[in-house]
Amino acid sequence: MKIQRTLCCLFSLSLVAAGPLQAQTAPPPPTSAAPAATAAAPPTFSQGELEQMLAPIALYPDALLSQMLMASTYPLEVVEAARWRKANAALEGPALEQGLEKQSWDESVKSLTAFPDVLTRMDKDLGWTQKLGDAFLGQQKQVLATVQTLRTKAKDAGNLSSNDKQKVEVQQQEGQQVIVIEPANPQVVYVPTYQPTVVYGAWGYPAYPPYYPPYWAPVGGAFVSGIFWGVGIAAGAALWGGVNWGGNDVNINVNRYNEFNRTNISNKEWNHKAEHRGSVPYRDTASRDKFQGSDRQAAAAREQFRGRDDSLGGGGLNDRAGLSQAQRDPAVRDAGARDRASAGTRDVGADRGGATAGGRDVGGAGAGNRASATTRDSGGAFSGGNGAQTRASSDRGRSSMSGSAGARSGGGAARSGGGRGGGGRR
Repeated sequence: MKIQRTLCCLFSLSLVAAGPLQAQTAPPPPTSAAPAATAAAPPTFSQGELEQMLAPIALYPDALLSQMLMASTYPLEVVEAARWRKANAALEGPALEQGLEKQSWDESVKSLTAFPDVLTRMDKDLGWTQKLGDAFLGQQKQVLATVQTLRTKAKDAGNLSSNDKQKVEVQQQEGQQVIVIEPANPQVVYVPTYQPTVVYGAWGYPAYPPYYPPYWAPVGGAFVSGIFWGVGIAAGAALWGGVNWGGNDVNINVNRYNEFNRTNISNKEWNHKAEHRGSVPYRDTASRDKFQGSDRQAAAAREQFRGRDDSLGGGGLNDRAGLSQAQRDPAVRDAGARDRASAGTRDVGADRGGATAGGRDVGGAGAGNRASATTRDSGGAFSGGNGAQTRASSDRGRSSMSGSAGARSGGGAARSGGGRGGGGRR
């Protein structure tokens, strides 16, 4: 029961299905004719839902938009980065880049530290952020097409044009007419804040009004044609993303990327890195199959607890009380020491500084508690391990449990197979 409670607590940290998006809009009418099996698997987002969630960012510069889409697929790291940035608000330029070298987040998440307001919004609206990432992973082509649809609406309404802060061009890319938005000055980036209900004109989805929390509006700021321009940001090499609208994908400016991240990559294609996802489940079957790979134990755990967000009193990632409660829970803290190989908690035992965002590091265990470090590498989905060896280890672990003291000293073989490695279940 304690193991189940632990998994449920950890999973509830990553489940944000009851995010702010649902709080502001009326739910779609129930489909009574749908069979129960179909209801268990979330469908793809409808066009109305996509336009709703993309409305507040579709008019951002292409590069920034692409990096937000990439980063949204790692919601736990967004939380960590936002808190780190708040604690290191004085860091700018080379000092910021140097500080980021010590962090293990995905580069797309790191890049958003150059845009603190954007990062803060993604942190505060974590339900929206996760939905954005889920949509991007599962419906990338439709997401990018929806951005173009919204830009066309804004342009037709007379609210999207070039000025001293942005350059708006209509281009032909691979037989498609697309609207490209770039900074007017490549060295200075202005992030627009705008009222979706104004800039897009008449809205075609009454059931899904544009998502726009009141606190996004600037305090005392004046909107011009529904748009507010804040202070320009000297982002420099932090703006390294791009969108290939004709090919329906996002890409990387390798020169800027290498400069900002102090790396030396040559591949301009962006690929989602599942190891940065943490315990956050993938929403659709295709994404789960693609990114979870052979990690069947983690997949089974996510499936078992999918939809159960009540273990923290309804508090999930988007609920700071839920985060705090989970981090204080002894079952969660003990998980770092006992359940190093538990499904769906790949990073619980990491020595990354304790109970940081969303439960990725709630174990907070140091080297002494990471006796099964090789366990995670022996058969995980992202390490290319041998599944047969893992099953064999599991059999040895179960056999060794009958020998109490002998099993307790059995070492890595018993621990690596998913047994508790020490004389029976607790």
